[in-house]
Amino acid sequence: MSVATTAAELSAIAEGVDRYRDRVGTLAVPHLGTEREDLIAALYEAERALRNAHRLLVRATKIAR
Repeated sequence: MSVATTAAELSAIAEGVDRYRDRVGTLAVPHLGTEREDLIAALYEAERALRNAHRLLVRATKIAR
């Protein structure tokens, strides 16, 4: 696999992870102000993890170029 192919794959994966991060964050909104603080906390934790994964993938993409 070429470096260019690797960079392109990483970029596509980073975009997908960012879309999932947005979707996960949106899932918490309807539960704000309810007794589901456990669910909200878990969703926000997952959103943070996806944000971190996105940053790392973007970094790897830049390195691969």
